Amino acid sequence: MNTEMLTPERILNATVDVLRRYGPNKATVVDVARELGVSHGSVYRHFASKSALLDAVAERWLAEISNPLAQVLQRQEPSVAKLRAWLECLMQTKQQRARQDPQLFATYSGLVQGLREVTDQHVAHLIAQIEQLVNEGVANAEFVVNDAHATATAILHATARFHNPLFVAAWNEPSLAAEFEAIWELLIKGLLVR
Repeated sequence: MNTEMLTPERILNATVDVLRRYGPNKATVVDVARELGVSHGSVYRHFASKSALLDAVAERWLAEISNPLAQVLQRQEPSVAKLRAWLECLMQTKQQRARQDPQLFATYSGLVQGLREVTDQHVAHLIAQIEQLVNEGVANAEFVVNDAHATATAILHATARFHNPLFVAAWNEPSLAAEFEAIWELLIKGLLVR
């Protein structure tokens, strides 16, 4: 490959292939370079270290999960419906990815869990989106809460079983939908104006 055609995006795509093959612990920058047909120095021109490369792969994966959520925020509908749609979108996106490519999902999940800063930023982003929905609900006189940020954090944690990769083994259980309905009822009763 001509190194002039080497872009960060191509490197990230090759890294995903290498991660699928070797896993995050065994994959090296040399493996990525070999996949691309370039020297490892060419990869280092775009990413300063293996750690920076893995961070970029994880950030891209998490952004692909977050992008559909941002679209839900733009909907013109009651806050209750938007919050439910947002949670369902998060759950469906992660669960679908886990079903479509379980090996790669497990690789990404393991990778992300090892990258504390990237994970913390992703969780903070999710909480900020829920907080936006909660604040909209308060402004529309649909929700009553004392602290929108604390409420958003609680909502994300209360629904973790349905979207956090740590619970991937439970996502095929037949009772999962009913369990979500029970959690949703509890959450919404705590939020709604009485």
